[in-house]
Amino acid sequence: MQDSLFVLESSNSGWNSWESLIETNPQGVAFDPLNSGRAYCATFGNGLWKTDDNGHTWSNIGKDVISTPNVTSVAVSSLKGGKEFNKVYAGTEPSAVYTSNDGGESWERMKALSDLPSSKLWSFPPRPWTHHVRWIEPDANNPNYVFAAIEAGALVQSRDGGKTWIDRTEQGPYDTHKLVTHPKAPGRLYSSAGDGYYESFDNGETWTRPVEGLRHQYLFGIAVDSSNPEVVIVSASSGPSRAYVAEDAETFAYRKDTDGDRWKTVTDGLPKARGSTVMNFASNVKTRGEFYGVNNNGLFLSTDAGSSWKKLDALWPVKYSHQTPWALAINET
Repeated sequence: MQDSLFVLESSNSGWNSWESLIETNPQGVAFDPLNSGRAYCATFGNGLWKTDDNGHTWSNIGKDVISTPNVTSVAVSSLKGGKEFNKVYAGTEPSAVYTSNDGGESWERMKALSDLPSSKLWSFPPRPWTHHVRWIEPDANNPNYVFAAIEAGALVQSRDGGKTWIDRTEQGPYDTHKLVTHPKAPGRLYSSAGDGYYESFDNGETWTRPVEGLRHQYLFGIAVDSSNPEVVIVSASSGPSRAYVAEDAETFAYRKDTDGDRWKTVTDGLPKARGSTVMNFASNVKTRGEFYGVNNNGLFLSTDAGSSWKKLDALWPVKYSHQTPWALAINET
C-alpha cells in the first residue's frame, strides 16, 4: 500500500492480517520460490528489505552497495539459479539495476544500463528531472534473460543476466508499468503500459498491439493465467488522473482469451468503476484459472480465469479506501 505493507495469511478459521514496514512507502514485493518464507520489499526513501517469516519481521539490506534509498522495484527469478536462493533484482531511482545471487547478502550494480542511447531521454513526468526502474521481469524460461521497464522512456532487456543491455525498439512500449513472461510461452512478452497494451512473440524484437475492445489505453495491472498463456487480464483508465486518486478514479478491468484478441470488460463481482483505483493482478502459478486482484476497495479472487470475481472476507482497513495499492504478490507454498 502507499504507507505500509499489508499481509494476509489464510488459515482454517479465515484470514489473519497485519501491517508491517509502516511509513516506509513500499513500491514492490516479491517472494523467493526456493524459500517459502523469504520475500523482499522495495521502498521509496527507505531502501530494500527482506523477511524470512512471511512478513512478520523485516531487516534492511543492501545499504552498503545500493547507492540510493529510493528502491522502486524488486523481482526474484522463478528459475533456480543458486544453491540456496534464486537471483534477486532491485531497481532504483535514478534508474539503476542491482543483482544478488546469495539472498541479498551481497549486491552488484549492472553499470551498463546507463550506457544505453535512450537513457538521455528517460524522464518521469511528475518529476521530469529523474526516472526510475518501475518493473523488473526475470524471464520465465531463460535464466539469463531479464527485462527492465524504465518510467518513463524504455523497456530494455539483458540476455546475460544484466551485464549488458539491449535498448528499446521503436515500435515497442514507451511507458511499461508491468511486464509478464510465461513459462508455457517462450519468447512471449505482455506489456501493460501507460501508452497502451503491447505483445511480443520474439523477446521484444518486434511488437503487436491487440487493442480491439480496449476502450481505455492507460494500463497498469496485468496477469496471465498460469495454465493458459492466451488468457490475459488488465486494469485500465483514461489516464493517470483517473487511475490513482480514489476520489477522482474511474477504472476498468478487461480480459481476453482463446476466443481471439478482442478485449471484453469484466464487471462480475468487481467494484464499480467510479471510485475504484486501478487494480493490481496476480495469477496463482499452482492453481489453474486462479487470479487475485487488489485496489482501494479490497482484495478479490477469481477461480474461473478472471471471468467473475468475489471479494475476500478479510479485514480491509478503512484508510486503504483512499490509497492505491502499488503491488501484489502471492506465496503459494
